[in-house]
Amino acid sequence: MARKRRIQFVGAIYHVTMRGVERRAIFRHDADRERFMAQLAESIERFGVRLYGFCLMPNHVHLLVETPRANLSAFMHRLQTAYTVYFNRRHRRVGHLMQGRFAAKPVHGDAYLLQVSRYIHLNPVFTMAWISQPLPARRAALRVYPWSSYLSFIGLVKPLVGLEREPLLAMMPGAPPRRQSAYQRFVEEGLTKPDETVADLLHGSAWGIGDEAFQEKMKHAYLHIAASARRPEDISFRRAGTWNTADEVLEAVTHAFGVSRADMLVKGRHQAARPVAMRLLIQHAGITQREVADLLHAGTGSAVCRAISRLMIRIEKDPSLASRMHSAVARLTRRDGAHKKS
Repeated sequence: MARKRRIQFVGAIYHVTMRGVERRAIFRHDADRERFMAQLAESIERFGVRLYGFCLMPNHVHLLVETPRANLSAFMHRLQTAYTVYFNRRHRRVGHLMQGRFAAKPVHGDAYLLQVSRYIHLNPVFTMAWISQPLPARRAALRVYPWSSYLSFIGLVKPLVGLEREPLLAMMPGAPPRRQSAYQRFVEEGLTKPDETVADLLHGSAWGIGDEAFQEKMKHAYLHIAASARRPEDISFRRAGTWNTADEVLEAVTHAFGVSRADMLVKGRHQAARPVAMRLLIQHAGITQREVADLLHAGTGSAVCRAISRLMIRIEKDPSLASRMHSAVARLTRRDGAHKKS
């Protein structure tokens, strides 16, 4: 049987699932989960993917990701291969770990994006072991489950490196300090009022998660391009208006850090703003490490990679630095939203 082709396009957002072969566990110890999260963070950085949510279950994983470079297959291939190699070596096994290739469905519109994030975050208490438990017990279990992005969204733990909460939290009502609580209420409402529409789309729709018009658009795009696609497994088409320009990224960083663009061109000066600009140029302008190196006079693409790696370590220990980078991201997100409406 031929593989089902994948629809890939610039700026696409997907609900991705990867499952263990024959429903077997893909995590045996917390060390396995920690390694998977580290490899996820590395893959996000390498491929310029934006991570909006995740949940690790014993035998499967949910991811909510955006692909500014239309490179979902490359990103997932690297992630699955790296983790399988690690798992097989650690547990002295051979053969496939995952059940075939990953599954991915495009997600359309803010409302569907929020609903999918709720579905992902509620996974730990929608298992057979928990579904019949009293509501207070399920709520308590959800609030301590350590292997999803939910606790980061509601402010109980520091976000994983690479997790971007701001686009989803920006959809919540109220002033920014209250949006974490609003998101928590939104998710936990799903404990008593499951969204059957989204569940049906997740498990039943062949084309995507969105309204009928979006699904029809995905279907026609697939059928139109499939006829001329040379590769049997992947289909790509471009959507305009999903990138920020390099100038917009640099403007957002200079605004957040209070520096000039000239300052960011000088190595050794304003060391916080410079690597932040490198990271956001890759993630939000979609340019390569080599192009970033040329733009910021950083030497080589490898030098950019090392600078970003040091930045991510600093962010873990410096809330002020993390806040300023998030401020720059929020400015780009607002600008991107304005582009899409125009």
